[in-house]
Amino acid sequence: MLAAVTGLVTGAGVALFEWITRDQLVDHLRDAPVGVQIAGPSLGLLLAALILRHLGGGGPATADEYIKNFHDEGKRLPIRPVPARLLASIATLGLGGALGYEGPSIYLGSAVGSALQHRLSRLFSRQDAKMLLVCGAAAGVAAIFKAPATGLVFALEVPYQEDFARRMLLPAGIAAATSYVTFVALVGTAPLFTVSGAPPFNLRDLGGAAILGVCCGIGARVFTQAMQRTKAIAAESSPIPRALCAGAGLAVLGLVSWLAFDRVLTFGAGYDNLAWALQPRRAIALVLLLLILRALATLLTLGGGGVGGLFIPLVVEGALLGRVVGGLFGTSSVSFFPLVGVSAFLGAGYRVPLAGVMFVAEATGRPGFIVPGVIASMVAQLFMGKSSASPYQEGARAGHLERRFALPLRAVLVTDVATVPPDTTIDEFVRHHLLGNRRQVVPVLEGSDYLGVMRIDEAIAVDRDLWPVATVGKHMRHDFPTVSPDAELRDALVAMERADVDLIPVIDHGAFVGVITTDEVLRLDEILGRTEGDERT
Repeated sequence: MLAAVTGLVTGAGVALFEWITRDQLVDHLRDAPVGVQIAGPSLGLLLAALILRHLGGGGPATADEYIKNFHDEGKRLPIRPVPARLLASIATLGLGGALGYEGPSIYLGSAVGSALQHRLSRLFSRQDAKMLLVCGAAAGVAAIFKAPATGLVFALEVPYQEDFARRMLLPAGIAAATSYVTFVALVGTAPLFTVSGAPPFNLRDLGGAAILGVCCGIGARVFTQAMQRTKAIAAESSPIPRALCAGAGLAVLGLVSWLAFDRVLTFGAGYDNLAWALQPRRAIALVLLLLILRALATLLTLGGGGVGGLFIPLVVEGALLGRVVGGLFGTSSVSFFPLVGVSAFLGAGYRVPLAGVMFVAEATGRPGFIVPGVIASMVAQLFMGKSSASPYQEGARAGHLERRFALPLRAVLVTDVATVPPDTTIDEFVRHHLLGNRRQVVPVLEGSDYLGVMRIDEAIAVDRDLWPVATVGKHMRHDFPTVSPDAELRDALVAMERADVDLIPVIDHGAFVGVITTDEVLRLDEILGRTEGDERT
């Protein structure tokens, strides 16, 4: 029931957002003179920067906030920045920024679900702490694209690169369906893209889909890396100057588009680019030019602090790249390669291959694109490496021990540990530490300063007759791995694995703090695992 409520509120909210942004702003701006269209994105970026700066919106992230909060255990999605970010997204997108509507829609739905679950937290177990967050994200995508299955699959796929969010399928499905019904009851059921007839394809086209998958995988990898680099540069610059500089760049791109196409195709989310690409007799050189212009427009909008989604920019790039490849293959179907390219580029860029395929099938109302879309999407994944449109995605759900990797070292730090001074003889070391206390590795200290470690291996390498006179300081290991107390547990475990040791000293600017041992790490996992089991019981 709460998932249905989340879907209902999200569907209505997304419908209102789209009505304001698209119907009241973008559509009217498209009827304005060309100069106004060219200048619109610059004004949108400036307004967005001012809104975020003075209304407490923080950064421009939207869909990334959903993925980030999904992995933040014990933290709910902050609600305070939501109004400012939504207003900034209306300014960015309503005045022609080259980003998608789905980012704010996902963010709105996630905020609705997170707030509702926070109010009724007593009804949810600890394992279901993010349930309505996922439901809201699914509802946001389902509404804005009129694609409930896409919303469901995307919300479950996008937190991980090679996994799914578990225990969320049923409620997220209910939220997506409810949101879809609410949205289409207000705006209608017309599909997002109009494609006539069934997509005809043969073995040559399926082979072309595989080749297109290679191109989309490489293209999506380059594009997503450029987006991450752009975000990093933007984060280090002042909001107003970066908005003005990016706005100037967008104005130049708009002018180039008007000169090349007699239309400002770099303006807005890019749905008109899809319609343009699906028209027959388009010159491949012009399609390639538009692909480059749209990519630059997206990067500039991101770099200027614009608030919006990356889903549709990936869709547009995939469609244009598919049109280029389709022109080289000389296929009889103008729509086949562009729409297969959408599946592959979107699936690779956001690491959501199933959602990419489902999106094309639902948005066009043509399930015949599924088979070639699956081929292209899976091939594209092979060329993505670890790249993604979101830096907050994780590879897969972590195991019970792996979830402890982000813990600080103090969680397993052993400070009450035996040490030896450097003038200790090997004989004393063997009798007191190896035989008496059964310790095979002992830190060597002079006062509080760390010098190295003495192990059983170094002791037995010394001639037995020399044990009474040979000292630990002369035979200890100086190259033993150490770790800083500011490091995370994963850093210590990686260093221990590389050196093939079960103990690592913790050193703070030369001073000995303690040690980390694999026994303590495993013991921590046992304690925390037992605690979680008690909470579930």
